Amino acid sequence: MMQPQIILLKEGTDTSQGIPQLVSNITACQVVAEAIRTTLGPLGMDKLIVENNGKSTISNDGATILKLLDIVHPAAKTLVDISRSQDAEVGDGTTTVTLLAAEFLKQVKTFVEDGVHPRVIIRAYRRATQLAIEKIREIQVTIKKDDPKEWRQLLEKCASTALNSKLVAAYKDFFSPMIVDAVSMLGDLLPLNMIGIKKVSGGALSESKLVAGVAFKKTFSYAGFEMQPKKYSNPKIALLNVELELKSEKENAEIRLDNVADYQAIVDAEWSILYEKLQAICDSGAKVVLSKLPIGDVATQYFADRDMFCAGRVPQVDLKRTMKACGGSIQTSVQSLTEDVLGTCEEFDEEQVGGERFNFFRGCPQAKTCTLIIRGGTEQFMEETERSLHDAIMIVRRAIKNDSVVAGGGAIEMELSKHLRDYSRTIKGKQQMLIAAYAKALEIIPRQLCDNAGFDATNILNKLRQAHATGNIWCGVDINNEDVADNFKAYVWEPSLVKVNALTAASEAACLILSVDETIRNPRSSVDAPPGGMGRGRGRPR
Repeated sequence: MMQPQIILLKEGTDTSQGIPQLVSNITACQVVAEAIRTTLGPLGMDKLIVENNGKSTISNDGATILKLLDIVHPAAKTLVDISRSQDAEVGDGTTTVTLLAAEFLKQVKTFVEDGVHPRVIIRAYRRATQLAIEKIREIQVTIKKDDPKEWRQLLEKCASTALNSKLVAAYKDFFSPMIVDAVSMLGDLLPLNMIGIKKVSGGALSESKLVAGVAFKKTFSYAGFEMQPKKYSNPKIALLNVELELKSEKENAEIRLDNVADYQAIVDAEWSILYEKLQAICDSGAKVVLSKLPIGDVATQYFADRDMFCAGRVPQVDLKRTMKACGGSIQTSVQSLTEDVLGTCEEFDEEQVGGERFNFFRGCPQAKTCTLIIRGGTEQFMEETERSLHDAIMIVRRAIKNDSVVAGGGAIEMELSKHLRDYSRTIKGKQQMLIAAYAKALEIIPRQLCDNAGFDATNILNKLRQAHATGNIWCGVDINNEDVADNFKAYVWEPSLVKVNALTAASEAACLILSVDETIRNPRSSVDAPPGGMGRGRGRPR
């Protein structure tokens, strides 16, 4: 008697499982790593990514590249996620984390093919990660905060190490103090959104500057703004979300009139409503009026006659930053402009920056804020500069919150590799091989630094292994002299949190991919929708 056939999954469902599926997922992750491997380090190359709409992006930030690559393979997407999480949590090390995860998988590929159970590998990897993090905690160097000069030096070194591998590496000595100044201007919580970054095309990169306060581009203005003063000391600032313009009736109202006097009264009413609003603003004592909505030509002339400055259509983000910095609150009506809802600053002025005019609010009493104005030749170049500065700002923030550093340039990875290799020799069973594989995987970072710089990686790695075996824990790749050097003395410093986060995220991603042994790909869910209508929450087939 024949067994009845049981159909469990919908027709057209594609399933692949077992060892071939695992190996296929590992290969997909290696392809992703291949795409960004050349961007690592000071001599890494950049990628030019052109999107469908023709927009081109030049970057060597791992998270940015992976975001733009539009990866569809479900397992490989995990690497995109960890690079994003590294970017959000630490800000730098996005390429490192992707390379490490792919290398962890590559090193165990042969074990998977030979039939070692993924759970055994996962257990070994989790143990190895735990040991590596304990080792980082043991050897990290804590910098004393009580010496302001030494503390500032540490922050500048961390910023310049982060900028080393970027497009703007040649200007790291110019930008590092600027970034430390910018982060130092913030409050205790170091809110990132209080650092504004504005880009002005034209001029050299070295013309970029840091403004201690809020700065934004002059908004669209009507005739009359030329007569307004452009400089005030200790002005009161009114922040509005009010339209100061004559408006035609927008509800399509219909009014039937039988004489001209009534018509004139309606026209006058519109004007008097506007003048009442303007008078209320003027009476409040505000000298600078900022509004999210348009300020029309009548209002502009009115303010100019009374020596007041106004700017309409101010972007929401700039208006909020001005509110936090200068105090006061954004008002949706002009009827209650009392002293406590007006902001103030020590100095307001309008200046020319390149081809643009900027409004500056300096000496803000409330929140501490600053604005970086980046200059540069092309749009792509300025965007990459912004991404680079963002990474460095994040690193300095992390260094302030966690005052422990380790040496970069592959030094910490080689020390962890040596530590794990030594540990693996003291245990027995499959764990020994797997922890040794994890140790070998860590060598990808110094190896890739050498490959990207055109050095002989095998030769330099042999020197590094020898140096770490003899107790030189901070020995790393010396990019400038094609040799090895003590990177701690060379001031190639990174917050230890960067490495802890990178190892944890890479290891978790590798374990996640190893624990998947089947992929079920559903066909389009709309195929069984009834023709001509909508089928139970499913859309029509496109």
